[in-house]
Amino acid sequence: MATYKKRGAKKSVTKTEVGENQTDSTTAEVFETLDTSASKAEEFVAKYQNIILIVIGVITVGVLGSLGYQSFVVEPTSREAVGELNQAQYYFNLAVNGQDSDSLYARSIRGGEGRYGFDDIIENYSGTPASDLASFSAGMAYLNMKDYNSAIEYLKDFSSDDILLSAIANGSIGDSYSQLDQDDEALDYYIKAINASENDYTTPKYLFKAGLLSSALEKNSQALSYFKRIKDEYPNSTEAAQVDIQIGRLENLK
Repeated sequence: MATYKKRGAKKSVTKTEVGENQTDSTTAEVFETLDTSASKAEEFVAKYQNIILIVIGVITVGVLGSLGYQSFVVEPTSREAVGELNQAQYYFNLAVNGQDSDSLYARSIRGGEGRYGFDDIIENYSGTPASDLASFSAGMAYLNMKDYNSAIEYLKDFSSDDILLSAIANGSIGDSYSQLDQDDEALDYYIKAINASENDYTTPKYLFKAGLLSSALEKNSQALSYFKRIKDEYPNSTEAAQVDIQIGRLENLK
């Protein structure tokens, strides 16, 4: 069984050449991607990437806006960090859109063409909002590359006041633990994701994951409460269409 090990040095990622054609990430399809049939990490994350990119973009703009009220001398480091983050995020965006994904995720982490990657931003701009976002994006990149130990490591380093990103970070740690067959740890992080933000998109998804995992761990009353909460509080979610079967199954076990 694979296990999560806390890191010492950052893990090396092989660099590869990246094509020159740039594509703009679209936002029109954001909420159309919220299909929750997936219970495993790579499927779920793939369906959430556009939302993640939008939130990161909004935060980056907010950082730049806040710096606009401060002296260029006072905050040069943060300003530089955001500039570097934009380039690393560009490679990440290309990977999300399916262009040679693994090599692009690797380049977003390690950098390329003389620009920093997420690792460099974390190391050189520690304490800035850009460094926090770099930890998040690096974790999501590793999750997409199925390097679950590294995903856990980076996402645990992420800290933000943004409740949606916090929910996704905790849920993605849960997904990574689930892939490593560490179900108790996975359930703990799904619960953290549920508590981090109550919204119509991430909450029912993590409730459903928590319900399935609780059932697998024979915590049937806990599982039943998660499924009933979806039915009562999120009746229009995709998950709501699936919970009646789960509720009936668990009630028959009483």
